[in-house]
Parts: sequence; C-alpha cells; structure tokens
Amino acid sequence: MNKEVRFSSLESRADEENKKMIVEGYAIVFNEETLIGTEEHGFTEVIDAQALKETNMKDVPFKYNHNDSTLIIARTRNGSLSLEVDEKGLKIRAELIDTTSNRDIFKCIEAGLLDKMSFAFTVKSQSWDKSGKLPKRTITGIDRLFDVSVVDLPAYDQTSIQASARSLELADAELKALDDAENLERRTVLVKRLKIKTKI
Repeated sequence: MNKEVRFSSLESRADEENKKMIVEGYAIVFNEETLIGTEEHGFTEVIDAQALKETNMKDVPFKYNHNDSTLIIARTRNGSLSLEVDEKGLKIRAELIDTTSNRDIFKCIEAGLLDKMSFAFTVKSQSWDKSGKLPKRTITGIDRLFDVSVVDLPAYDQTSIQASARSLELADAELKALDDAENLERRTVLVKRLKIKTKI
C-alpha cells in the first residue's frame, strides 16, 4: 500500500491559567470533496464517515512537515496527543511540552503563520465513480494513520507535490485496472451471447 498525504486546518489556544500550549484542529474532515491534482489531470476525493472504523491509530506522532529528522511535537503513546473521531472527522488535540522548538511552532500557529494540517495514511478500501467530469474517489477505509503534521506550505511545498504525484499515479493505475476489468466483463458477456447465438 502507498502512503498518501492530505491537508486540513489547525488552530491553537494558550491555556494561560495552567501555562499550557494547546493545539486543536481536524486532521481529517468527512464527506468533503477535494481536488487531487488539477482539473486537467486529477480526480476528486471524499473520505467516507466510516473510513476510520478499523484504522490502526495505536501510535500516532504529531510532526512538523512529516519530517523524521526533527523532534516530534506530541504523540498518542505518551498521551500528549489525543485523537477523537466525531461526526465531522478526526479531531486532534495536542498539549505541547515546553521545548524551544515547540514554543516556536506554537507561536507560529498563534500568529497564523502555520494554520494547516496534513495526515499520512494508507488506504484499505475505496470506490471510484467515473460518471462525472473527473473521476471521483471515495475512501471507505483507511488502513493506517502514520502521522498528523503541521505544515507551512500546504499548497505548494515539495511534500504536497510529491504526495499528489503519487496519488495521481496510483489513481491512473487503479482507473486503468477498472477499465480493464469492465472491458473484460463486456468481452465475457459478448462471448456468452455469441455462444448462445451459435447454438441457436
């Protein structure tokens, strides 16, 4: 399975009374159509409300730009990151420990310099609808959530471009496989009809 990346919004709030740095937002939003790629070469995507029913979220880190070479901001394993599935999607709440890098990230979120989230995942099940202008992919099951990340350039940075390219290649392959399967089914039906006619 190929790991994919998607983006959403993020907010912060300072708990002044307890001197805590709290970050909240939705890493995944259900039933909202998103364009992956471009109008000329891409597809729309929707994450079904049941997609997280059987997702492996046992140990999910909260990262900056999905970067493995920088310090982890928070993590479900130690309780500093919590994930909650509700009717809207996957809500995250992170309590940042008092480190220099976390203070910098928190201040950037507070100032609105960082306001987007991304999540890395693999797909367990999906369906395609090719009846519209663009193919529509509905993700019905997410197999594993690898991380949630705060990102600085969600639309144009290298990570999102690479993720979109991988998604498009994957989509092309899957759509071709669907076409091949449909063509095979049509050929099978035609062969059966020919056999029936021949017998008659």
